[in-house]
Amino acid sequence: MAGLDLELNEQQTMLRDAVQRLTTEVEQPSWADLSEQLGLAGLTLPEAQGGFDGGAAEVALVMAALGPALAGADWLSHAAACAVLRDGADLATGERRAALISAATAATLPDLRDGNRIEGTARLVAGAAAASLFVLALDEALFVVPRDAADLTVEPGQLHDGSAVADLHFAGVIAEPLAGDPVAATTLVRIGRCAEAVGLMQRMLVDTADYLAQRRQFGAPIASFQALRHRLADMQLAALQAQALTEAAVVSAMHSDLLAASIAVRDAARVVGEGAVQLHGAMGLTEELRLGARFKRLLVIAAGLGSEAGLLNEFADLA
Repeated sequence: MAGLDLELNEQQTMLRDAVQRLTTEVEQPSWADLSEQLGLAGLTLPEAQGGFDGGAAEVALVMAALGPALAGADWLSHAAACAVLRDGADLATGERRAALISAATAATLPDLRDGNRIEGTARLVAGAAAASLFVLALDEALFVVPRDAADLTVEPGQLHDGSAVADLHFAGVIAEPLAGDPVAATTLVRIGRCAEAVGLMQRMLVDTADYLAQRRQFGAPIASFQALRHRLADMQLAALQAQALTEAAVVSAMHSDLLAASIAVRDAARVVGEGAVQLHGAMGLTEELRLGARFKRLLVIAAGLGSEAGLLNEFADLA
């Protein structure tokens, strides 16, 4: 398994192959690698602004490839913000970075008052630590706030998976309204995260299968033990289901399909992540292997998709 099984045009195929080639050559690509070598900073911006006018399919392809390299968290928030900004050549080159502040990228959101005055704190905002421009999706509207805005304080931090985040404290910041669809920006993040999780799980399955084939007990590879083979098969089934539903969400862009994909990804993250760590034994969470870091990232993605009860209730309401 490698990435998402989508019908791709020539440009999409070249994009996927370029990102996969970079992650093969560089263990964990930096922002400079993504923006300068591949031009990914402008993927969702219009061609007139120096971008590629990419959408959900392109974002999903990139995130599935970046997932195993643990390199997509900052880029996804930037790509989602640029998709609604639709402006900014310096954003396309990566000289400046943007971040989306929405229910999909932050643990808490500030309040919108008097039309465009923002009060409160956006906590643990993905991609905000190094961003110079923030796009806020609040109350079904979009707003733009520069990092140097008066009455805005940015406190960079880090999640337990190592990804950079920031708390943004708004003390009556006057934001500029932005035309666009806040739901589309949030949807793009959730699709990207599901695709990232799919890429992570695929890599964890490959690594686990290789380890079981190499590790020997009682004179035989432990991959020959029936109980372990059944456990690996359960993990593969969960990952395939999450992959299939994520692909359906990318193609349809329907909210119901995205909810189904999010539910499947949350479930598969537990089945695949815990299984991979346990089947590696004591080595599962050591610094010697990247498996532990990938498992932590998978847990962060699952948490960012929302609670299981919330997703199931929302899906039931749609049905």
